[in-house]
Amino acid sequence: MHRSLSLGAVVCLGTLVPSSLLYAASDPQVDALKAELAALKQRYEAQQQALMVLEQRVRQVEEQPAAPPPKRLTRSPASEPRNNQAVAAAGGGSSYGESLKDDSEPAQSVSNLYDEASGFFGGGKFSVETGITYARYDTRQLILNGFLALDSIFLGNINLDRIKADNWTLDLTARYNLDNRWQFDVNVPIIYRESTYQSGGVGGNAQGISERTITRDPTLGDVNFGVAYKFLDESENTPDAVFSVRVKAPTGKDPFGIKLLRDTENDSLSYPEDLPTGNGVWSITPGISLVKTFDPAVLFGSLSYTHTFEDSFSDVSSTINQKVPGKVKIGDSFQIGAGVAFALNEKMSMSFSVSDLIARRSRIKSAETGDSWADVKSSDANAAYFNVGMTLAATDNLTIVPNLSIGLTDDAPDFTFSLKFPYYF
Repeated sequence: MHRSLSLGAVVCLGTLVPSSLLYAASDPQVDALKAELAALKQRYEAQQQALMVLEQRVRQVEEQPAAPPPKRLTRSPASEPRNNQAVAAAGGGSSYGESLKDDSEPAQSVSNLYDEASGFFGGGKFSVETGITYARYDTRQLILNGFLALDSIFLGNINLDRIKADNWTLDLTARYNLDNRWQFDVNVPIIYRESTYQSGGVGGNAQGISERTITRDPTLGDVNFGVAYKFLDESENTPDAVFSVRVKAPTGKDPFGIKLLRDTENDSLSYPEDLPTGNGVWSITPGISLVKTFDPAVLFGSLSYTHTFEDSFSDVSSTINQKVPGKVKIGDSFQIGAGVAFALNEKMSMSFSVSDLIARRSRIKSAETGDSWADVKSSDANAAYFNVGMTLAATDNLTIVPNLSIGLTDDAPDFTFSLKFPYYF
């Protein structure tokens, strides 16, 4: 390119100034031509320099990757701003500089996954959440003993062939985050229950089936509140670690003293006159959760232990026209869970996890047991679940979280579906 431009300049100069004229011209004319030639060379060198700069810029743009590779997060998404912020690319004042998103900021779906897994949220100090949960039970040959197992199944002295239950729970939760270190929350459940009890042998006929359906209108359940403290921040080699303590108050309808009625057409069918919405006792649950982010994946695990306190009741008998005071100690339980989640894109993510809850037998002490503690048979439980969840970032503040839990053991519900709407301020 340099040679072609030089040759063109010489040709132009030769055209404008013939050789005979150069030799014949006077000295002032030669000086003028030399000055014109110097100015031409100066402009040519300036154009050549501008061309080289432009070519260098073109190469930089061509060699720049279309999208930066994902970076491993060295800080938890909760420490990052929730709203996207743009930064200006350094262009030295040139016109081709443009605003680019900081590629060190995690995807919003990753931040939402972190919030769901650890309970902490980095988008503000307040969060309110509305959730609806549906649980379906269909159990055959169930023996109930007058207690509420897993907050849902009524356990009483009922001789049944089959029980079907539909439970709806409306959860209202409020959270407050202090300096991304402490978190306080309160949860208020509203519960609607419908249970159908079936038994065969009506009129001595094995094919005859009688059934009774009991419903409980929407009623307040056991209100619970918790405190969480993040004692370890995520780094390159360590996860976020959160210690929490949750307390549940017996604000719901307790299962003690609910009488069992016998079907007039089938002596083998007994059913409760009412359905409980709570355990009836205070409980405390300490736990720990670990969260590690590998953008776009999140690994999480949790372990908790629930201790229930014994309490006295004016009536613990399920027999009609009989009132027996006594004490009840519901069995302690512990729960363990682990899972992995992936951010599919900026707005959507999916999670897969398993959890298992193991509860010990409950005990009762009353005049019927001789004022000594007696184990309640069939009150222990092992409920395992496989969970599939999704996180949808509707806006910078609103998230939609559907979740499906499939029961893996007989004590767990057949399936549970929940839909939550956390909103961050």
